[in-house]
Amino acid sequence: MNSIAVLSRKGGTGKTTLAVHLAVASEKAGHTTALIDLDPQASAAEWRDTREDDTPAVMSCHSSRLQSTLDLAKENGATLAILDTAPHTETSALDAANASEFAIIPCKPSIIDLKAVKSTINVIQIAKVPACVILNAVPPRGDLAEEARKAIEHYGVPCAPCEIGSRIAFVHSFISGLTVLEYEPNGKASQEIKALYKYIAKEIGA
Repeated sequence: MNSIAVLSRKGGTGKTTLAVHLAVASEKAGHTTALIDLDPQASAAEWRDTREDDTPAVMSCHSSRLQSTLDLAKENGATLAILDTAPHTETSALDAANASEFAIIPCKPSIIDLKAVKSTINVIQIAKVPACVILNAVPPRGDLAEEARKAIEHYGVPCAPCEIGSRIAFVHSFISGLTVLEYEPNGKASQEIKALYKYIAKEIGA
């Protein structure tokens, strides 16, 4: 069972939204997926509570119990785990990175976010886990994304070739216990999530 960590030491990057979307995308690709909620705010678990579908399974735990939770998920038939981590906590982020085959770091294309992303990159470099930065909540106009890519080049971590736009469909789907893959399956947001999952799946051979 492979594990993918969604990491950000900064709050408000869209980490949980990406985690639940990747979990559903992987289920649609044929995986039995466990979404591990390591965030005390339990946003992923609350999303699952409003969801009508039985999958993906969401398991909440403290980072100190991560390995045993992953073992349980595997025993229950999971073929992939998505780890939604807590912000501001280096220990939780490092535990998740150490338990993963790949990590994605969501980052908004703003000066504040680009400065803050370095602390998360430090974590994945300590763990020596393959990773990429994914630009998230990208405005529909302007050249912020291109400028952000150039800035990230200096951090020694690749930027995913795709990006996630700032779209209201993500908000509407999340509060309904859905993802854009179900809420607007043919919309641009859905296409962006599919592209991101395809890229990550190729990176981990899944």
